[in-house]
Parts: sequence; C-alpha cells; structure tokens
Amino acid sequence: MLSIGEMAERTGVAASALRFYEAEGLISSERNEGGQRRFRREMLRRVAFVRVAQRVGLSLEEIGQALSRLPEGKTPDKNDWKRLSGAWRPLIDERIALLEALRDTLDSCIGCGCLSLKRCALYNPEDAAHRLGSGPRYLLGDDPAALKESPRRGGGAKRAGGRGRDGGSRPGS
Repeated sequence: MLSIGEMAERTGVAASALRFYEAEGLISSERNEGGQRRFRREMLRRVAFVRVAQRVGLSLEEIGQALSRLPEGKTPDKNDWKRLSGAWRPLIDERIALLEALRDTLDSCIGCGCLSLKRCALYNPEDAAHRLGSGPRYLLGDDPAALKESPRRGGGAKRAGGRGRDGGSRPGS
C-alpha cells in the first residue's frame, strides 16, 4: 500500500490531483487506522492511464466512463487496456483530423463569423457561414460551396447602412 505522498512521487501527480481523481471516482484508496489514504499498487496504472488519456484530449468524464468498465478489484491487464483504447480510436482520429485542419487553415478564414481577417471578407462575406450552423463551420468540415444550397436563416447578416450585426463596419465593406 502506498501513502498519498508516495503515490504522488511515483505518478508525478500532485497529491491534490490524486484527491480530486478519487473524489471523481477515477481511483480509490483505503484508510488506515489514523484515517490516512493508502493506495493499492494497481492505482499507479490507473493514474498513468488517466494522465495519458488527458494528454490525448479526453475529458475526465470520458476517462471515468472507460475506467468504470474495468474489472473491480483486479489489476487491469493488457487486454483490458487494449479494449478501452480501441473504443477511443475513432474519437482520437476525429481530433487528429480537426487539429490537422486547424493547422492547415490557421492563417485563413475558418468560418467562425468574426470577419476580423481581411481575407475572411472574401471567404465568408457578410458572415454567410452562420447559415451552416454555429462555430467554425469551415474548420468543422462544411464546404463554403454549401452556402449556395443552404437557405437563409433568420434575416440577413448585413443591416441597412452597410453595418453588420454588431453595428460596426465589416472588413472589406
């Protein structure tokens, strides 16, 4: 059994984070006669799993859901970890694709509606991308050509007098 200090030293995770992980149900401990936490050695593997999962962008909720499927009272083995990581592959692939798209379009319009780049006035005139939905539409995979097929939602983006929704002039206007 490991004390919280030993656990923190072995995992590289602060004691406060270990207490948080325990409160969230990601790890567990037992209490000794003095009320101090004692962790079983298999918790080392769980903490390592949590840290790696966080590094690849998974939320604590997603991590908790996965850990809840592990066998209770048994140190997870290679097959357990393989099963969990396999379930995350599509999610990780999606995040990789999104990061690659962001990297590749970082210096151009992503259809977010800000119209703060002079170039956005060409790619997203009058914030037409808002008709495709909220958020960075082009980065999320929407094709600007779809705007020709998409019906207008809620009135135009440009108001009388050449002013946009926020009352300010749009770049390139």
